[in-house]
Amino acid sequence: MKKLIISAGICFSALFVASSAFAQASATANASATIVTPISISKTADMDFGNVATNGTVGTVVLTPAGTRSFTGGVTLPATTGTVTAASFTVSGSGSYTYAITLPSSVTITSGTDNMIVNTFTSTPSTTGALTAGTQVIKVGATLNLVASQAEGSYTSATPFTVTVNYN
Repeated sequence: MKKLIISAGICFSALFVASSAFAQASATANASATIVTPISISKTADMDFGNVATNGTVGTVVLTPAGTRSFTGGVTLPATTGTVTAASFTVSGSGSYTYAITLPSSVTITSGTDNMIVNTFTSTPSTTGALTAGTQVIKVGATLNLVASQAEGSYTSATPFTVTVNYN
């Protein structure tokens, strides 16, 4: 009987070891990473609304990303246009990646103690771009807001406005 109990114990132990060995399984996986060129942006041209005249009434000048102007209210655009340019930036990065474009909400330009607000920024491409062979040009326009009887002067921003790009 003693031998039977010992034999039964050994059998149960063998079954327990065998069943626990069959309850385990393994698999393997590889790890990888792809390093891409960091996205970058550089200014190639500043924004310039050119020469603007006012008749004492509130008005705006809209500069498109293509560099054309239109006006509203008490603003006129003289025949001597001055330098009119949309801002221009070159975006560089990896291959044919896409990216998101973030434009500023507004910037203040000043001449002495006088100022104007530039807002409603637009760009071409508008909200996302695609790098072709690793680069793309972004053109940026905006709206210049004149107050009634805007003072004469050469207005510039104290700090440049920021255009941000990020890979999608």
